[in-house]
Formats: sequence, C-alpha cells, structure tokens
Amino acid sequence: MSTLETGINTAYDTAALQREDSGHFLHPFTDHKALAGMGARVMVRGDGIYVWDSEGKKILDGMSGLWCVNVGYGRKELAEAAYKQLLQLPFYNSFFNTANVPAIKLATAITQVAPEGFQHVFYTGSGSEGNDTVVRMVRRYWDIEGQPQRKVIISRHNAYHGSTVAGASLGGMQGMHEQGDLPIPNIVHIDQPYHFENGRDLPAEEYGLIAARKLEEKILELGPERVAAFIGEPVQGAGGVIIPPSTYWPEIQRIVDKYGILLVSDEVICGFGRLGHWFGAQRMGSRPDLITFAKGVTSGYIPMGGVLVGGRIARTLIDKGGDFNHGFTYSGHPVACVVALENLAILQRERLVEKVRDETGPYLKEKFEALAEHPLVGLAEACGLVAGLVLVKNKKPIETFDPNLGVGMVCRGHMFRNGMIMRAVGDRMIIAPPLVITRGQIDEMIALIRHCLDETYKDVKARGWI
Repeated sequence: MSTLETGINTAYDTAALQREDSGHFLHPFTDHKALAGMGARVMVRGDGIYVWDSEGKKILDGMSGLWCVNVGYGRKELAEAAYKQLLQLPFYNSFFNTANVPAIKLATAITQVAPEGFQHVFYTGSGSEGNDTVVRMVRRYWDIEGQPQRKVIISRHNAYHGSTVAGASLGGMQGMHEQGDLPIPNIVHIDQPYHFENGRDLPAEEYGLIAARKLEEKILELGPERVAAFIGEPVQGAGGVIIPPSTYWPEIQRIVDKYGILLVSDEVICGFGRLGHWFGAQRMGSRPDLITFAKGVTSGYIPMGGVLVGGRIARTLIDKGGDFNHGFTYSGHPVACVVALENLAILQRERLVEKVRDETGPYLKEKFEALAEHPLVGLAEACGLVAGLVLVKNKKPIETFDPNLGVGMVCRGHMFRNGMIMRAVGDRMIIAPPLVITRGQIDEMIALIRHCLDETYKDVKARGWI
C-alpha cells in the first residue's frame, strides 16, 4: 500500500483492489485466468503524458491511453465543460425529431475541420458502433439507389474496425474471427499493405501499387456490380502501426473511382490530429465517402464516436431515403458533445494538429527511426505521432523470431518495469503518444525505449533465443 502525491493524500490497497477486480471485473481482450494470477495494474492518476499506478509508479504513456488522450491528462477545461452540462441538461435523446444544443454545435464544428464535401455527422457511442453504422448506411445507400445487390464490403487482413459483430467482421483479425462464427456474410478481405512482411525485396513505391491492386483483383473476382464499399484505416493501428507506401492510397482511390464503389476511411485512431492533419485521409490523399471517428474527438475523456457522411451519401439519405432505421440511445449525448466541443477548441487554440505536422511529428520520426540501429530492431518507422518497430533475431539477412516465443511481450514487460507504456503487436512494438508531447519528452521517451530494448536484448540472449 502506498500514498500518491495527488493533492488528496489518497492511499490505495493494491492487493485488495486486485482481488476485487478479479472477482467482479471482466476486462476486454483478456485471459482472465492469467490476469487473476498476476493481478491487474491499477491506474489512479494522469497528468500531461504521464500516468501513475496504485503503487505510486510514474509511467510515460506512450499509447495515449488507447490511442485517444490527444490533449493529455488532467485538462480541467474538459472536466468543467462536462460538469456544467451535467447540471444543465445531463441527457436527452436524439430520437423523435429532437436535438440538443451541444450536438448541433459539435456537428457544425466537426464539419468545419473535415475534408471538403463533408457537411453531416451521425453520432454513436464508440468507434465500433461507428463501423456498425457504416455497414448499415452503405447498404441503405445502395438500396435507395436501386442497386440492392451491392452488399459486399471489402476490408483487409489484420485491420481493426471494432469488436462488435459487424465491426469485428469488417476487421481482419484471425483471432477475433475464430470466436463467434465471423465474419458475417458479404464481408471479405484482401492483403494488408505491409511492405516489411510482404514485399521488402521490392521498392516500397512498387509494392504499394501491387498491394492496392489486390482490391481491383477482388472486385473483379466478386463482380463489380456486387461490391458496395472498401474500408481501411489510413495507417493500421491495432494491427501494428502498418504505414502504407506513398503510392498505396492514391491507387486505392483510382480503383474505387473506376468501379464507382464507396470508400470508407476508419479514422478512429488517425482522426483529430494523430497524423498531423485533422484526418488521415488528408495526409494520404484519399477522398472518402464516409469517415468513422471516435477516441480523439473527446481525447477519451468521455465515450463518443460517429460517422462523417459525405455529400454523395447524405444527398441520397436526405432527399430520397425516408426513415433510416438505425441509432443509439446515446447518439448526440449532450455531455459527450460539449466535451468534444471543448476538446476541439483546445486542439485549435494550442495548434496541436499543426504542431504534430510541423514540429513533433518530424522530430519523432527522426529520433524513432534511429532506433533501427539497435541490434534487436529490423525496422523502425513513424508517421505523425504513431510509430512502430520490428524486433528481429537477425538483421542481415532479416530473420524473425518464432512467434510462439512472445518476444514482443517480453519487451513490453521491460517497458512497464522501467516506466514506459509501449504496446506489443506480435513482435512489433508500437507507440502513439499524446499530441501535447514536447521535443524534450520525445527525447525522454526514446531514451526509455532504447534502454528497454537493451534490457530485452540481454534477456533474449540469456534465454538462448539469439
């Protein structure tokens, strides 16, 4: 048991909290038997880019919580906005021809920073619900347009689009598909654009075109008249920060234009400044019809998601569609909307999107990609404020570890023990720090990562894995 310097002098009995946690709390994506054996790490405080656990340990949060705390922890402006709204109108629904002021104002504010052609927003409670909405909206659009046979949505292997039935089906995670008879019908997948894994013998630009043309091959295989949409993350997040070659997205755009299918950009991670633009599609040069968002819209301070709806779809839904029988109790929740409004104001006032584009994004790229010199690192790459590196057994020639060894998890353990949160996706280690991170804090983070890589290298050598 320890006391944290929180200003409240709060003491936590970690062991008791862990017992209570194991007894009652089922966590997402967790082996609960294994968790009960080790005990959960209990987080109790956050400030800026740091969090503290119940033992008083200060940890640099290189993952922004779960890709979401863009403006950092401890922002009183967001707490105060929520408090005031809770007193005035804590909830009202958006059904039955009803609206609330924050929902109206936020829809306007989001469309003002969105790519050209987006004037409408549909609210959800999460990114998963946003992608469920995409499935419903895409198929409704084609029904209204008199092409109900266009039902197939093409996604990518190793993509992540949520964990609801439709979201998990859109995603390409094998482990998720093995549970629950997924994917549902009329969702298919093509290869992800992962140059290191699938085409490192080719120039990146050439490989990017090859990867994109897998979409055209699949459209022709299925029949263009059956294909409704293609969905993709500008940079794949949970799949391991897979940054596509520069040729990939322009070629995807050419293909969807050629066959008249809809393009969906899942920006649950990439939206609201993560890549140095308000939305990742702006950086990648694509022109989507729908954009899914969540996480960074409120910086994770309160749950919220939604879908930006482009003019092509909005005109059909509004002018021809009648009822769209879809929605959620918490669509346009006034407290979530007012927090999002203040969050957008912070992003604009502090010019955080421009800071990522012009200052911290390029600086992180320089410092992070220098980690490729480490004997354990086969690749290190960054885009905006996301980055990933690959742990390898041998660098020349590239030889990867047996995935059953779990080297990434070994490395993640060293990170946590040394005060650094860095996520492991297989043997790919990834970060997505808060947008408020400074150059000095980037230096601190890179030094921690380098130290933990050294510790991991010693560890795997001692285990005889190298």
